[in-house]
Amino acid sequence: MGQGAEPVASVAYAIKDKAGNVLFQGVTNENGESEVYTLSAPSRELTMAPAPGTHPYGLYDVWIAKPGFTTITYIDVEIFDGIESVLNVNMEPLPAGEDGEQTIVIPPPTADEPTGPQLQEGPPDQPASRILPRVAIPDYITVHLGTPGNASAPNVRVRFADYIKNVASSEIYPTWPNNALIANIHAIVTFALNRIYTEWYRSRGFNFDITNSTATDQAFVNNREIFANISQIVDGIFNVYARRTGFANPYFTEYCNGTTVTCKGLSQWGTVTLANRGFTPLQILRNYYPNDLELATAPGGGIIESFPGTSLTLGSTGDSVRRMQNQLNRIRVNYPAIPVIANPNGVFGADTANAVRVFQRTFNLVQDGIVGRSTWNKISQVFGAVTGLSELGGEGERIGLSPTPPTTTIRQGARGADVIHAQFLLNYISQFYPEVPSVIQDGSFGASTTSAVQAFQRRFGLTADGIVGPNTWRRLYEVARAIIDQQPPTIPVPPITPPVTPPAPPPAPHLPYPGTPLREGSRGDNVRTLQTMLNNARVTYNAIPLLAPDGIFGPATLNAVRTFQLYRGLTVDGVVGPLTWNALASLM
Repeated sequence: MGQGAEPVASVAYAIKDKAGNVLFQGVTNENGESEVYTLSAPSRELTMAPAPGTHPYGLYDVWIAKPGFTTITYIDVEIFDGIESVLNVNMEPLPAGEDGEQTIVIPPPTADEPTGPQLQEGPPDQPASRILPRVAIPDYITVHLGTPGNASAPNVRVRFADYIKNVASSEIYPTWPNNALIANIHAIVTFALNRIYTEWYRSRGFNFDITNSTATDQAFVNNREIFANISQIVDGIFNVYARRTGFANPYFTEYCNGTTVTCKGLSQWGTVTLANRGFTPLQILRNYYPNDLELATAPGGGIIESFPGTSLTLGSTGDSVRRMQNQLNRIRVNYPAIPVIANPNGVFGADTANAVRVFQRTFNLVQDGIVGRSTWNKISQVFGAVTGLSELGGEGERIGLSPTPPTTTIRQGARGADVIHAQFLLNYISQFYPEVPSVIQDGSFGASTTSAVQAFQRRFGLTADGIVGPNTWRRLYEVARAIIDQQPPTIPVPPITPPVTPPAPPPAPHLPYPGTPLREGSRGDNVRTLQTMLNNARVTYNAIPLLAPDGIFGPATLNAVRTFQLYRGLTVDGVVGPLTWNALASLM
């Protein structure tokens, strides 16, 4: 329920073949999950070449019911050979004593279907006259379920990443080569951002951002199943879009299936051929769009990406680990199958890895116990859904803080929204003031929350009684806002000042290639210059992690080089030869 904020347990389900025979049945667990079943499907080889009018996948029906909720029947759920299909069902509560039923028919993917002249109408190459101040990934996108002029069609509001997963699952085959999938997803993301950035529909008086009509926009099937491999790809790149060098606006990435429908843009089936020939995603895009096309990372909701830049795994330490631990502990209140991390102290131990694996299993991610970008983004998304609070930070925007602090008084034994809000503030502040311990954000004011409040009160000159009254609320708000504004709070105790990294030496005037490839283990001034160039490249590709220019080519520098190579369409080998060096130097 509620965009994944609340799982529904004990939901009955049945999977049927097209003759109506029940193949599997059961009930969901406490996390709202069913068992995983194996169903038959035609060979994936049949999905590698266009065959209009055929269906190289299995079709099944799914029945879902629980007293007090709308009964849902899915017709034609698609099963591809070797691909996990995930049906995320949004259960709608019913008024007491009422019954309700809903049937959802999933149409075939558009890759092999005769559709209209897909994606013909768009802005010119130059930015439109009415545009947003900058490109940013919205938290949500509003989709009109019909043609633009169909006023009777409803609108739905979905999370942006979930919208991209839905479109990709509706447009293309999940069995295609990975680089073909990535190229198509980049085109889908960019097209959606173009509609939002240019306010294509809203500037014309419509109350939505995009439609699901393939005559003008992209296929979107409300409440359809999503393919697990597509979901995993999208979680990692939903904020990467294509633009022309020198322009900020997302390029109008017109595309079509390339068989039953042709256009001047990307051919979906053509991407399969190019991927099989070894083309990278960027090379595939440049085959159909201008040669100066590049990939850029857009911040989410106007807030700079929070991913720490390198994956978190066993042995990792620091504020990013503690933040992730606290978010998982809060998520487990809604998803109790996730084990508690008893001591969220910023040290990534075995208990944290176990909690990460259960989270990954619950949300259909690769279950490796490592928090990479995809898992980090999913944790942030689910945390936002279960709390209803956006994170503090970014451009001084005080989301989650009302204009004035609460005036209520809460103490040990209290429960509810005020407790969650206080725990949220304590956890946020604890990332900057280690004396304040983090707490499990569960809405229950227990002994650990009392201890955290007392530590906060001692640190900031209040009576350490463990009670959150008006004075403590006011000080919590003062400290949180001071952190957001990156200014020391007005309090009697001086704030902790983080160490200052010495400035990097200026790069050489022309930055000629040093003549010898740089790789992990290299040291010296050339590595220091490389690190400076990588830091400069973050202006264009802000997914590149920030480096300390120390002249040592270690794992952090290796990760930064690989990230840059990925976004520039270079061979992602982590070795800085003349192509990578000159591409970096061109940005100086």
